[in-house]
This record gives sequence, C-alpha cells and structure tokens, in this order.
Amino acid sequence: MRRTAMMLALLLVALPAFAGEAEIKAAQNSISGQLHAFRAGDDAAAYGYAAPNVKRIFPNLDTFMNMVTGAYKPVHKPQSFSFGKFQEMSPTAIVQQVIIVGADGKDYEAVYTLELQPDGVWRITGVSLRAANSLST
Repeated sequence: MRRTAMMLALLLVALPAFAGEAEIKAAQNSISGQLHAFRAGDDAAAYGYAAPNVKRIFPNLDTFMNMVTGAYKPVHKPQSFSFGKFQEMSPTAIVQQVIIVGADGKDYEAVYTLELQPDGVWRITGVSLRAANSLST
C-alpha cells in the first residue's frame, strides 16, 4: 500500500500540470477584465493585464493606448463579447478565441494568447483580430 502511494506521488510529480477548468477560467477572467476596463475608460487597468513582453514593446500607457485605439478598435470599445474555443499550448500558455461585437455593430474574432506569470496571474501576450466575415466556415 505504501509503495503504491509512493509510486502514485512520483507519477503525479512527473506529469506536466496541464490547465484545467480553473486555469482556463482565470485566463478568461484576465481577458474579461481588460475588455471591461477598456469599456469603462480605465486604460491604466487595461494596461495592467498586458504581459511583460507587451510592456517591453509598449513601455508606457500612451504608446499602448495608441496601438489599441489604432489597430484594435473593436477590442477597445466592444459592445459585447463571448468566449469561443481555447487551446492549451503548454502548462503556462493558452490561446483563447473571443467573439466580439464592436462599437460599429460588426462581429470580430479576436485570438488572445496568454501566459501564466511567476506570480500566478495570466497576462495577455498578444491579440490577433479579424472581421468575422473573413472567418472560414
């Protein structure tokens, strides 16, 4: 019995810790938090959801917001959004599809990449955005 327990413990330690429902929800909460912050006009809070790689490219709030308002208008002021498919790339990296209705009333697909940070928080490492009419069916 003791040997079986020891083997099970070793097996659990050896297996990679893949994202479960709680991790996916935590990653989605980061995306929701950023989108709600944008909608509320709290740009500083929205910037807080960006991962360190994004903050290196956009080292201050002004440069970040210039990028967002220039290239990601539907993300900046979404009417609504819902989560689609997700894919775990590794135990610390997730790709999440988000369907967004932009301020213009059109549908968009945003594909978010997120990375689990050392502090245990999922941060957004990138977003790819395209109009829904360009989606293949």
